[in-house]
Amino acid sequence: MALRPRRSALYMPASNVRALEKAKSVAADVVIMDLEDAVAPDTKATARTQAIAAINAGGFGRREVVLRINGLDSPWGRDDLVAAAGSKADAILVPKVSTPSMIAEVEHGMAGAPAPMRLWAMIETPLGILNLREIAATASAAGSRLACFVIGTNDLVKETRAELDANRTAALYWLSAIMTAGKAHGLDVLDGVYNDFKDLAGLLRECRQGRQLGMDGKTVIHPDQIATVNDVFRPSAEEVAAAEKIVAAFELPENQGRGVITMNGRMVELLHAEMARRTLAVASAIDG
Repeated sequence: MALRPRRSALYMPASNVRALEKAKSVAADVVIMDLEDAVAPDTKATARTQAIAAINAGGFGRREVVLRINGLDSPWGRDDLVAAAGSKADAILVPKVSTPSMIAEVEHGMAGAPAPMRLWAMIETPLGILNLREIAATASAAGSRLACFVIGTNDLVKETRAELDANRTAALYWLSAIMTAGKAHGLDVLDGVYNDFKDLAGLLRECRQGRQLGMDGKTVIHPDQIATVNDVFRPSAEEVAAAEKIVAAFELPENQGRGVITMNGRMVELLHAEMARRTLAVASAIDG
């Protein structure tokens, strides 16, 4: 499957028709239509109908369209899953995934969904952190749709009563554990939201930290956050230039079949060439 950039993923309340229409023009790589946290109980059914209609109508261009359903243990979750699986959504985002059996249950509910449709899982409970290895491993099963972990930092803070400082010190274990488990099984991982959407300096700091940890992108709650997130999570011009040099060096006739070469006095291995090719692929996917 072709690589898709997932630098920024904007949550949009599915109960807001104007927001769903605006999703067609935002600069986010991903639009997440939300049936869960952003929707009041008495408008859940209406929001579902609106979201499915908007998704099926299309018009989102290159943006990946994801529908976050309610938990299957809620009064709305199973109806959400049936509706989502029959839609043209690119993926279904499942909240509060805490056990591998939850993935299996959703996969079963997606049995009749279009083949390209993916499953995204929110990791936002202490039990989910404890079961990360087993949850991520479901992605390696034949026919699995699991493609992405989305970190729910706010819910983890709520459930653990942790206090986060500017460097998210108390969350570093969660972030690193989710990253490690996800990458072990080929999943993309998106960082949690930054709540103060007016504090762009704080957002920038957190984006840089997320990228240092290996995140593929970040979820956002306001369109004003998108530009900062997109800029941090795209390969810089310097990174692209360096990657091009590494790939070109390994393609020289004298370097064919070699596992290690020397460039500018530094040892460069095949793993660096693989990283360089991915950098170029990401840049191409963003600009193409």
